Amino acid sequence: MLLLAVFLAMLSITFCKESNDKVNSQKETESVEGPIPGAWQTNMYFPLLKDKRVAVAGNHTSEVDGVHLVDTLLSSGINVVKVFSPEHGFRGEAAAGEHVYSETDSKTGLPIISLYGSRRRPNPFHLADVDIILFDIQDVGTRFYTYISTMTYIMETAAKLRIPVIILDRPNPNGHYVDGPVLEPEFSSFVGLHPVPVVHGMTIGEYALMINDMGWLRDNVKCELTIISIKNYDHSTRYIPPVPPSPNLPNIQSIYLYPSLCFFEGTEISIGRGTDYPFQVYGHSLLPNDIFRFSFKPESRREAPNPPQLNKTCFGEDLRQVSTEDLKSKNHLDLTYLIKAYEHYPEKDDFFNDFFNLLAGNSKLKKQIINNTDIEEIRESWQKGLKEFKEIRKRYLLYPDFE
Repeated sequence: MLLLAVFLAMLSITFCKESNDKVNSQKETESVEGPIPGAWQTNMYFPLLKDKRVAVAGNHTSEVDGVHLVDTLLSSGINVVKVFSPEHGFRGEAAAGEHVYSETDSKTGLPIISLYGSRRRPNPFHLADVDIILFDIQDVGTRFYTYISTMTYIMETAAKLRIPVIILDRPNPNGHYVDGPVLEPEFSSFVGLHPVPVVHGMTIGEYALMINDMGWLRDNVKCELTIISIKNYDHSTRYIPPVPPSPNLPNIQSIYLYPSLCFFEGTEISIGRGTDYPFQVYGHSLLPNDIFRFSFKPESRREAPNPPQLNKTCFGEDLRQVSTEDLKSKNHLDLTYLIKAYEHYPEKDDFFNDFFNLLAGNSKLKKQIINNTDIEEIRESWQKGLKEFKEIRKRYLLYPDFE
């Protein structure tokens, strides 16, 4: 009888501790002002991970109140067996486009499988010891930001192997508008897999629901998908990610400018990689300094080892002077930077490279700029595709829209 009493007392203590942990977790999230990412709501997804072998698809942005998600899981007794890392790597230190190699995490000893190196998707061997995949990465809401492509490939492989995927949703800092040309199928690539506009106005969880339901996963497979939603969020919410989502998007200024300035990645123009202000300036050594009075000189850095216009003095525009409120309130792509640079670039035949059409999602935008098409006419050419996409988008919104 004494042993039974001790056992019941221990059981009661354990139950109370678990209950208190859930209550404390709930109180902690309720006390936070502003949006609460899905990852923070551990009481919503920890039960789904119990007795499961878990793979985490994440990077340096995968945090729970300042603590990395992987550390949070391990300290709570969750059986994490490996990590899948996207572009820029698990710690977010690799440069854009730099191959990331698989390795062992020095802190946890977990194997890290790179999905931005010799492979872009996990293979069945990588998932042989996995029961469930947890995806948690901060996105910035553009078609050419590759984290959504990584998510797509994970969902495709998981669907074929019947492995469930949980998306820990996070706010989209560019979720307050939809704009840009819709990608045409022949221009599908890792910087744009799906027929969506440049700025899609969806969280990563909403986007996952859309591609899963629309049959956009390869071979028309369906993923067993669970979304842990954001609290206190709508698409008009101003959200500043607490951790820079990638090395060359260091602040909200760069995140707001990214959808418009990323087109320059398909040209000879520098957007400040190799400086203290990437995606906040643009320029080139051949642009006339009587018109473009701001100058900067890209250098080799860890996050940009060989940036465009390396060690050359570039003349251009400093967009740090534009307030973030003005940038957010625009609610559309700004083509004036691209058009102005092309207009004054002296060697026009060399201005664009082969990457531009993949970023644009078509061959039309390049031709429109070369032909000096009026901006309003260019924007008008997007409207049919945007209208059709917005109708699709409505079906998958989890949060109140900006309209």
